[in-house]
Amino acid sequence: MRKIIVTESISLDGVMQAPGRPDEDIRDGFSRGGWAVPYTDQVMGSAMGEGMAATGALLLGRRTWADFAGYWPRQTDNPFTPVLDALPKYVASTTLEGPLPWVNSYPLTGDPIAAVRELKAQEGADISVLGSGALVRSLRRHGLVDGYVLLVHPLVLGGGRRLFEPGDEPGELRLTSSVTTTTGVVIARYEPA
Repeated sequence: MRKIIVTESISLDGVMQAPGRPDEDIRDGFSRGGWAVPYTDQVMGSAMGEGMAATGALLLGRRTWADFAGYWPRQTDNPFTPVLDALPKYVASTTLEGPLPWVNSYPLTGDPIAAVRELKAQEGADISVLGSGALVRSLRRHGLVDGYVLLVHPLVLGGGRRLFEPGDEPGELRLTSSVTTTTGVVIARYEPA
């Protein structure tokens, strides 16, 4: 059985919105996009590379997939581009239909939760979820998240979409490992307790 591992960049106040680029996600007037970029270093690059090497597929929400599909195929000088292109990318969406334009992208058909359960039941390497906050919350509600890799950045954004929202189901996590980057980002790995 495969595991589903959620990897997210978050601020100290739990915001996950638009870590990579100013125009990544401006919903609700969010103007702090790209906040994670100044904190990138070799320690983070190495940790993310190790995570990608252990990944057998990506599971993305529609919005995150569309953003990635519009960005990554054009990053020809980035070492992550060939890796992302080669990975199967499953998209949880009730509106997208195949075939999808980004290579190796497949919309999940029918009930997304049932489709994710089928993916988990297959043999193979772990499935990584990047971004996709609404999808992560839904997977968590259904007990489908096996682990989290949280990149906790040393800043408070004061507003924006959060990984865990008020009203989410309570739960406990167990820290399995952590490392601190040279820029003060704590990369913490958790499993449900």
